[in-house]
Amino acid sequence: MSGCSFTEEALWPSLTGESPTGSRAAARPAVAAAPEPISRAALPQPQLGSGEFQPSGVTSGPATGTFVGDKVGELRGELTRLQGNISQHNRLLQELRAKIVQDSQRYHGTVAAINSRLQVGTTPGNPILVQQLTGAQAELARISANVGEMNKLATGVGSDSTMSAYLSETARSTFAISGAVDEDHRQLAILEDEVNRTAVLIDRLLKEVSDDVRRQTAYVATERGNLNLLTTGVKSGEIYGASLVNQAMAANAFPRTATAAPGADLASRRPLVTVRFDRPDVAYQQALYNAVSRVLERQPGATFDLVAVAPTAGGPARVALNTTQSRRHAEGVLRSLVDMGLPADRIAVSGRTSDTARENEVHLYLR
Repeated sequence: MSGCSFTEEALWPSLTGESPTGSRAAARPAVAAAPEPISRAALPQPQLGSGEFQPSGVTSGPATGTFVGDKVGELRGELTRLQGNISQHNRLLQELRAKIVQDSQRYHGTVAAINSRLQVGTTPGNPILVQQLTGAQAELARISANVGEMNKLATGVGSDSTMSAYLSETARSTFAISGAVDEDHRQLAILEDEVNRTAVLIDRLLKEVSDDVRRQTAYVATERGNLNLLTTGVKSGEIYGASLVNQAMAANAFPRTATAAPGADLASRRPLVTVRFDRPDVAYQQALYNAVSRVLERQPGATFDLVAVAPTAGGPARVALNTTQSRRHAEGVLRSLVDMGLPADRIAVSGRTSDTARENEVHLYLR
């Protein structure tokens, strides 16, 4: 890959040994010096909750013929309906969990098969891998749909929680109604205890459903990024690894340090990656991924400057043409980085001319 070289500023030594301003004759092919791609297994699916939420039932009692006794009967019927809703929601939760596990197993099996084929080498755009990739996307979509159903379930359980609060408050206020007999208050006390136990069960159910939704939503979002990168790998016949977003997201745990303004004094610095577009279809993606991935492993909050460099030789018209072409090349590199999972807000794009460049180049700097 003679058109692409990369270095690691203050992080690791140059892999090519060339000067960024040296001649083309001194440049060595980066493909021979670039490290082998690191295969990273897909992140395991977050564990789903395992709780079962079966109500204990409602205790019946004899009719007393009083107004309070009739009120207790009404509350008992409402509690029975509420517990029936809880049983239905628990059954739906267990079904959704089973579906997510099955879909996840198929998804990871498909992704593993694609990565295994890419690891040993294959042709760009292999139709077998394209078909498997389509299957993986469909399986992830099914997981996402199940998570959406689980989110609807959380809304239903929230309504149950509101109903249990109403029954608890009504049971307490019924004690103050005059005209009750001792049996009414005995049944009312039992009913109040059962309402409170039901409320606790609903709170546990709502917590587990909410935790499942939160974890699985984050998991699906991460896997979408991994699939985007896997799509790039299938198109090029190369294996990259996990999406860069997995490393970039870790920046939330690290305070960002002050950095220079975008484009500040870049001409005097050595780029992290240099892509020379001296021929059509320069295969720079693997080297680009390796360089950025290693930076993010050490500096999860890193930001980058992407600079389109145009040569000044050939007169004003030629310079204008080179400037336009180098800008388009930079846009292509930017799209590649975004496809690899690097957030677009981590990259500042700019352009400049150079009297030492022999062809259009794109430089990536660690800011």
